[in-house]
Amino acid sequence: MDSRQLLNIARDASENAYSPYSSIKVGAALLCKNGNIYTGVNVENSSYGATICAERTAFTKAISEGEREFEKIAIAGSINNLVPCGMCRQFMAEFNSQIEIVYEDEKGTLIETNLKELFPNQFSL
Repeated sequence: MDSRQLLNIARDASENAYSPYSSIKVGAALLCKNGNIYTGVNVENSSYGATICAERTAFTKAISEGEREFEKIAIAGSINNLVPCGMCRQFMAEFNSQIEIVYEDEKGTLIETNLKELFPNQFSL
């Protein structure tokens, strides 16, 4: 699947986000090696620590369906330059330390990078 298509799926998913506190809707589209795609959205909570990001939501849905091999994740929403937070970066590193990450910068330019570049010193047991 092409990165722009995956980004569009993430953007469509972001419409389902629950973000009453930040008003920033985020969607993620996770492409598995077998071609399956799982989406996720941010779900905010008044107890901020209970909030879950779109990336982790997509991963959790995929993992709960038995997926373990991931190729690419796209992140999009109501603003641009949505890169994974530190917690999401560590979460993704558990499954693929080199996963491709797709998002748009402030100007709307498609950015394609990988987790190792964004998070070079990943924690591992």
